[in-house]
Amino acid sequence: MRPKKIRWIRYIPKERCFKPLCRPLSKLEQVCLTLDEFEAIRLVDLEELKHEEAAKVLKISRPTFTRIITNAHKKISDSLVNIKAIRIQGGCCKIIKRGLKR
Repeated sequence: MRPKKIRWIRYIPKERCFKPLCRPLSKLEQVCLTLDEFEAIRLVDLEELKHEEAAKVLKISRPTFTRIITNAHKKISDSLVNIKAIRIQGGCCKIIKRGLKR
């Protein structure tokens, strides 16, 4: 397996863990969402970018971006449907400093 290409993200989440109120974190299974998956969700679902535009922001190919967003949607769906906590961490990412162009 070849090494993953660096994904360039613009936003670091202020909170790294989200959980249902119904149970303590110690009693919940967790889903791990990587920083690049989180950024993909932000770009497509919140900023309403098309996959091709979002892939350019992350500096990856469109097919790679589609795999990332598909994995992210699956993890979030699993968390909502099966009452799991979401932890945001990891991924092969670097931060784009504010004010720099894509």
